[in-house]
Amino acid sequence: MSSWSHRHVLDLAAFSLDDFTTVLTLAQRFRALPVAGARKLPALQGRLMTSLFFEPSTRTRSSFELAAKRLSADVQSFSPSSSSLSKGESLLDTARTYVAMGANVLVVRHRCAGVPQSLAADLDRAGERVAVLNAGDGLHSHPSQGLLDLFTLARHFAPEAPTPAALRGKRIVIVGDVLHSRVARSNLWALTACGAEVVLCGPPTLLPDAFADFVAAPPPGQAADPVAARGPVRIERSLEQALVGGADAVMTLRLQKERMHQHLLTSLDTYHRQFGITRARLALCGPSVPLLHPGPVNRGVELAGDVLDDPAVSLVEEQVRNGIPVRMALLYLLAAAEPLA
Repeated sequence: MSSWSHRHVLDLAAFSLDDFTTVLTLAQRFRALPVAGARKLPALQGRLMTSLFFEPSTRTRSSFELAAKRLSADVQSFSPSSSSLSKGESLLDTARTYVAMGANVLVVRHRCAGVPQSLAADLDRAGERVAVLNAGDGLHSHPSQGLLDLFTLARHFAPEAPTPAALRGKRIVIVGDVLHSRVARSNLWALTACGAEVVLCGPPTLLPDAFADFVAAPPPGQAADPVAARGPVRIERSLEQALVGGADAVMTLRLQKERMHQHLLTSLDTYHRQFGITRARLALCGPSVPLLHPGPVNRGVELAGDVLDDPAVSLVEEQVRNGIPVRMALLYLLAAAEPLA
């Protein structure tokens, strides 16, 4: 994939339709590999991926590390609690230390927005030839989650050809705490780029009206939108109204219980009664409408347990499975583009 032009993957707002197509096509090839027998490919042999996770993660970190190992890359893990950060070392110095050890790709997760972008810019200015992949930064972005959600939906609608075209004209309902969700932001850029209509639903305290215009202009620092015509975004305050009459898929977001202490919700029970996904509510969309959730799930809050456990509608485990080939695709595109020294 020598045509891949990104040295860093930081935000899906910068992805063109061709970029989405490239990642999904490659992910489909990796997804089709046999799950038995020899599972490693030699594609990234001799390259090193370092995971710099400054906040806890189970799915994302494990998925990236497994993806790198399946491509025969070496994997190096960073632990904040045992690092020199506690002695006053800066984030940049920490990153440059791992680059000096031979890292080809840094996978960075941080609780503050903009950290992966700042590290990438600083490393570029220092002349370091290393790729940076954003594994989640604050409320800003979670590109690999947005891509695996896109891939999961594309495979559901077009199993043999999961390309962006599979999403064109589809209505995707995203329910929950959009305000505090980097997953929702990445999905807005990804889904609208593919021509899907996105319906956002949640209480005003967790879904400000301004999100209806979220993809109307490129983010600060980006000159232009690489997508000529995006799908529309609208807001519905009634979950029943959002679901009825043609929703093609439903995505619920994790409700962060700490928001209760910020007086943004009256109670979890009230939230579930108004915005929780139950079998009866899901039936408003029609039969076999898929349900997604980025995890971890608060059972009985965002969605009922019987719906989550129903393989006929729940794609949650499929999302986890798809995280590996999607992250394999990203690592391959980033690392393979740089020749070994």
